[in-house]
Amino acid sequence: MKLYLDSANLNEIDECLSRGFLAGVTTNPSILSKEPKTDFVPHIRKIADLLRDHGQLLPLSVEVFAREAEDMVAQAHDLVNRIEYENINIKVPIGWDELGVIAQLVRDGIRVNCTCLFTEAQCALAANANATYVSIFMGRLKDVHCDPLPVISNTRRMLDQSGSAAEIIVGSIRHERDILEAHLAGAHIVTAGAAQLRKMTQHPQTTKSVDGFLSDFEQWLK
Repeated sequence: MKLYLDSANLNEIDECLSRGFLAGVTTNPSILSKEPKTDFVPHIRKIADLLRDHGQLLPLSVEVFAREAEDMVAQAHDLVNRIEYENINIKVPIGWDELGVIAQLVRDGIRVNCTCLFTEAQCALAANANATYVSIFMGRLKDVHCDPLPVISNTRRMLDQSGSAAEIIVGSIRHERDILEAHLAGAHIVTAGAAQLRKMTQHPQTTKSVDGFLSDFEQWLK
């Protein structure tokens, strides 16, 4: 069960890294827009430095924000060259022209995380274009009253049967229970916000049990 943090907040990334469970970090333009306005690339470099400081060259996904295919390719190369992180993955949204972007970047030796996926067909095309990751948006599928779990499980079965090396990342997580459901449906990876990851540690009975153990022991010590 691999967990990524979906955040560009340096404090959140540092906190999750220090707790030892994190397997990667994903960002997107919306997530970055929540941070104090600053130069984009230096901020991503700070994230990369945090990953290095913790002794882990974990996967880091950064999304292009150009709209035209040629500009996406150029921007992807610029990001890779300027961020200078050994395990960077460039996020490219699915689309007809974007498939050409993915194929070109892969030929150029750049790992791609194909994002904004909502159907098995989209995932199949991205995987066949040799994307390293195919990212399914769980919460946004629910927003349009679609069950995301069959999409995840069908995609996993399809990838396994074809021998594809692509891994499924499930994002757009709205509730901590979605994390486990996505994994059980076949996701290789789930990327979630710090709030959802933190809630995974919590249960009323855990708090009650710990308080009871400590109270009993403190009484015994008196």
